[in-house]
Amino acid sequence: QVQLVESGGGLAQAGGSLGLSCAASGLTFSMYTLGWFRQAPGKEREFVAAISWTGGSTYVADSVKGRFTISRDNAKSTVYLQMNSLKPEDTALYYCAARVRGAVTSSSYSYWGQGTQVTVSS
Repeated sequence: QVQLVESGGGLAQAGGSLGLSCAASGLTFSMYTLGWFRQAPGKEREFVAAISWTGGSTYVADSVKGRFTISRDNAKSTVYLQMNSLKPEDTALYYCAARVRGAVTSSSYSYWGQGTQVTVSS
């Protein structure tokens, strides 16, 4: 059974930083492309960032480019999202997702976590 468990969310001030983690189990982690998505109240879920199964390619949404960084540690079966220079509009429920290999630009994922809340105050 595949499980993705996010952690690291919380409250931050505008301009601050938070780091999210997503621990995976029940899958061969090194074979999976990983992504982060977010959904704010009343809005559709949107793509944030993705990292390829090889770790050699990343893709970041324009809205967070230069502020957010995605990385992975295959030995720990964990994907990370480092969020710097946070803005109130970054407030959302953040989800990680996984799919077997696949391009980082793909929006189709097979497995999803339950999400972790990030709230940024102005």
